[in-house]
Amino acid sequence: MKFINTLKNIWKIEELKNRILVTLGLLLVYRFGAQVVLPGVDASQLANLANQTDGGLLGLLNAFTGGAFSNASVFALGIMPYISASIVVQLMGIAVPYLQKLQKDGESGRRKINQITRWLTIAITLVQGPGYIYNLFATLPPSAFMLGSTVTFVVSSVIILTTGTIFAMWLGEKITDKGIGNGISLLIMVGIIATLPQAFIQEFASRVFESNGGLIMILIELVIWFAIIMASVMLVMAVRQIPVQYARRTASGGYEKNVFGSRQYIPLKLNASGVMPIIFAQAIMFIPAAVAGLSDGETSQGIAAAFSDIFGFWYNVVFALLIIVFTYFYTAITVPTNKMADDLKRSGGFIPGIRPGGETSEFLDRIMSQITLPGSIFLALIAVFPAIVVQLLGVQAGWALFFGGTSLLIMVGVAIDTIQQVNSYLLNRHYDGLMKSGKNRKAVA
Repeated sequence: MKFINTLKNIWKIEELKNRILVTLGLLLVYRFGAQVVLPGVDASQLANLANQTDGGLLGLLNAFTGGAFSNASVFALGIMPYISASIVVQLMGIAVPYLQKLQKDGESGRRKINQITRWLTIAITLVQGPGYIYNLFATLPPSAFMLGSTVTFVVSSVIILTTGTIFAMWLGEKITDKGIGNGISLLIMVGIIATLPQAFIQEFASRVFESNGGLIMILIELVIWFAIIMASVMLVMAVRQIPVQYARRTASGGYEKNVFGSRQYIPLKLNASGVMPIIFAQAIMFIPAAVAGLSDGETSQGIAAAFSDIFGFWYNVVFALLIIVFTYFYTAITVPTNKMADDLKRSGGFIPGIRPGGETSEFLDRIMSQITLPGSIFLALIAVFPAIVVQLLGVQAGWALFFGGTSLLIMVGVAIDTIQQVNSYLLNRHYDGLMKSGKNRKAVA
């Protein structure tokens, strides 16, 4: 009843209700577009493409697009080119002075960076589009192409795929501006969730109707799934609180010596890099299979096969090591301990027992290194957990993807972020949040 009352309170806030409706409407448009097949492709002959994306790296891409990849949809490339462009721009911001200047220019600089990201997204899509079309030619029978493999079909399809990605990017930005939550992340999460019911039904049918463990195995899998979700929530939410003391200001604007003011904390996240190390590592894992596939030698073919199986032993060993390395790398470039120490010093704050300035920066850097190691190992374990359940429990590939990896962490992270935004609306209107009672709170004078 308390939860129901909280939901009723959400609909009492007009702005929040409108934002939720806008978000749901735009997400529905995105899911509708994922079912629209490219013009000139026979939708009844896509079975081979669906088989190609049943597990493996292409299966992972298909999950991120919500099945649009295997549907030969106008949204087949999804929002992933935009994600790739964002990563490239973010990394270039470390080395390119112009981008560094834009990052410091506030709102105007952010708009210019967004525009650069959009143009780079178009460029990436124009490269990926022909690759996707030629993959269709190699996978589907010739009769599936009503216009044949003509230049007209290829050019028009690439333009449509590019337009689809741009439209999906626009939907994500509109959700961020007019809706609730981060639009791009919500599009990815909805695409992942869209494949969940079918994956579970296939697993259920395999266990129950094929006498492959029965209902007891389904129950065990659900318990393990719930446990790994809780572990992912802990990884996303876990922080190390560094106590900070602020000197109390005098009436003249100075600071009173030896007089302590308010005590606050610097929250250092256990997993400050989020899912980015997994995304970087997966991008690298494409390379060995692609390079080895260029040779017809027995050794090269073995390497290509090993790194094409996302549930294989060597794939996951290398994958886990890359995640640990990239976690340290991404944390180092996204957590500016020097800037944190300078801002703390300028605001009159200090960490008890640590001198302001360089010593504070070294202290924060040391703490980040200490908490990043267990965080990176935990992240690597969650990333390779789908392979563990496949090997130990015989879980089907589609259902196993929801037991960890990027899919689960994205769903958990986006859900937490969206709930926190809804909570902020509720608390600002003097209602309790989703995790508390739904009773009205009295305004504090």
